[in-house]
Amino acid sequence: MKLLSFPRRLAVATALCASMVAPSLVQAETEILDRSFCVFDPVGANGPLFAITREFQPVAMQKGIRLNLRAYTDEKVAAEDFKAGQCDAVLLTGTRAREFNKFTGSLEAMGAVPGEQEMRLLYNTLSQPQARQFLIEGPYEVAGVFPAGAIYLHTRDRSIDSVEKLQGKRIATLDYDNASVRLVRHVGASVVGSNSANFAGKFNNGSVDLAYAPAVAYQPLELYKGVSTNGGVFKYALAYMNFQVIIHRDRFPDDAGQMVRDESIKRIDQAYDIIAEAEQGIPEHVWMNPPQEDVAEYDRMLRQVRLSLLEDGVFDERAIKLMRAIRCRVDGARSECAS
Repeated sequence: MKLLSFPRRLAVATALCASMVAPSLVQAETEILDRSFCVFDPVGANGPLFAITREFQPVAMQKGIRLNLRAYTDEKVAAEDFKAGQCDAVLLTGTRAREFNKFTGSLEAMGAVPGEQEMRLLYNTLSQPQARQFLIEGPYEVAGVFPAGAIYLHTRDRSIDSVEKLQGKRIATLDYDNASVRLVRHVGASVVGSNSANFAGKFNNGSVDLAYAPAVAYQPLELYKGVSTNGGVFKYALAYMNFQVIIHRDRFPDDAGQMVRDESIKRIDQAYDIIAEAEQGIPEHVWMNPPQEDVAEYDRMLRQVRLSLLEDGVFDERAIKLMRAIRCRVDGARSECAS
């Protein structure tokens, strides 16, 4: 199958996000409601995320909603404007969304979701009406969660192929994410504070030795420039990235969130097709495949860090337990499933 160009893949991904918003706009009222939607797009109003989301404005209007879109190149500003009430809905990465819902903000916990099978089970579970209690926190509701793929470690030097060799290395780290900072320090590496807008540049120009990102970022953020001829992508899922649509509950119909989730789960296969194509787009020689015995050790290390963060209140215990149950359902032979 011919791989989609990244703009096309991103367009389809954005359509998934936008389609999660549109069904929630069904209104019994004939009165037109003005609602704003903050869209994080690194490129801004000229970016593919914002462009495709714009196509859903007429769809929203048919449902009685005048959807006013705002493009943000800085995810932090988008989150702050949403929190301040300047936007009725917002699109954010799962890590940034943690401040609005600790449960769904825990879904990116390192090592908690080993792969696609576990993530599918998790999303199916969260799409059920009974799960709504976990998706509401204060005035906010997580109306939709969709996958962005496994997060891989990118290195400029293929000789850095073990945890021991990470010691002293500079890693571009999301400085607002306590979990990422904890993990980088746990392996003895050096935290280089970064955000979603500048981490790729730091990796590509050599300011850092390593960076972490999903496969869908490899081409658009030109991470291949940092990898170059001497680097690689370590094929081990540190975590599983997601995007979340969050709404102010009092500004939408009560059943809006569930309608969004019902619609989004129907499109889950499309999301995974995008992820698969992105991973296939990384040349085979770039991938670095760790030995199976090392994978088991990495699993134990991530579990240790994950539980320490849970103990410190960074993660939601209910989410961590749910993901453990799902891991054990998929693979009952895991050592953590014995207890």
